[in-house]
Amino acid sequence: MGAQIRVYRQRIRSVSATKKITRAMELMAASRVVRARERAVESAPYTHALTQSLSALATYSNHDHPMTTEPEQVRRSAVLILTADRGLAGGYNANVLKESERLVNELRDAGKEVVVYLVGRRAVQFYKFRQRSYAAGWTGFTEKPTIDVAREIAERLITDFGTEYEEGGHDEVHIVYTRFNTMVDQEARVLRMLPMEIVEDAEPAKPGATLPLYAFEPSAEEVLDEMLPKYVVARVWTCLLSAAASELASRQRAMKSATDNAEELVKMYTRLMNQARQAEITQEISEIVGGASALAEAK
Repeated sequence: MGAQIRVYRQRIRSVSATKKITRAMELMAASRVVRARERAVESAPYTHALTQSLSALATYSNHDHPMTTEPEQVRRSAVLILTADRGLAGGYNANVLKESERLVNELRDAGKEVVVYLVGRRAVQFYKFRQRSYAAGWTGFTEKPTIDVAREIAERLITDFGTEYEEGGHDEVHIVYTRFNTMVDQEARVLRMLPMEIVEDAEPAKPGATLPLYAFEPSAEEVLDEMLPKYVVARVWTCLLSAAASELASRQRAMKSATDNAEELVKMYTRLMNQARQAEITQEISEIVGGASALAEAK
């Protein structure tokens, strides 16, 4: 009995130590997710307005820009996958990787060659463990991304997109990330970033209505050349912020669940330890009573 009690005490100490760690991680994620959510929400209107402006520009300029024109044949596709640098975030990384696997298989089934770009150590480890090749990887910033990193990723994607197919260029670029909806709702999504998808107005023009007249200075081609790279940077930046907020929210929920489970384990082991101690005391009393009865009978 004594050995069993020592085992239960050791387990209680181990689980209690784990509980302190998960509780600390929960509090850290809770303190960071508020700011991450604000950054994600604040960046969305700018990206949406920029997308609408470029859609109108591409629609009314009558200029076929490579970044807005659908290719006749898509031979090679690029996929940018956004994961986390760390684990302990529930199903956050698994959901993104699962969605990316679905997209890559779908593109390959369509006869397209796929080139993968990775963000986050989890994605890099996933591909290295399976000995898969990837074009580039960025790590070390997923919880708190910066605009400089977003610009670096966007410039690499734009450069490879503008390269000829024979030299290793791409015909389209997709991004797989986790969209932050609420603190309890995050979903892995796929967004085609290049060529840019034209966003139509929510309200169609009425019959006989006057359509807007656009004038471009210095020219539509130069305006598109200047704004489209900014659009790609804004898109990557918004996706990184949304992924960061989703990661922290997922980690907060996962650590809260782990803390609650640790509390239940401590209660269970404490109850089992008390039962073992009570059984030990009962056995000792029984031995004392038995010994006293044997002495009485002997006299």
